[in-house]
Amino acid sequence: MNYTKEQIIAIVAEAKTEARVAADKFFQERLGGVDQYSCGFAWVDIFGIKGNTKLGRVMKDAGLRKSYTGSFQIWNPAEMGVQNIDTLEAGAEAAARVFERYGFQAYAGSRLD
Repeated sequence: MNYTKEQIIAIVAEAKTEARVAADKFFQERLGGVDQYSCGFAWVDIFGIKGNTKLGRVMKDAGLRKSYTGSFQIWNPAEMGVQNIDTLEAGAEAAARVFERYGFQAYAGSRLD
């Protein structure tokens, strides 16, 4: 995969936009717009990219950070200020699908608080 910094920034922006739409839809339709039930966190892990490769350096230049698992990671890609884990997971799953469309190995992750 050969992506420029600008292309990665655009992919991240697309992933965040789709994450926000999915999370907001879940929040409104399933929770009635009320932040309730289980609290937690969600993120996207992008695996298979070493930080010292050309793509890894591009990812770092675009603002993505490596996690302790070795993946590049984006916390709360929906950028929603809610605590409901299901809402945040819906956003993370949508973001992971965007990265997958571009050929990345991406997964949503979450944990309860």
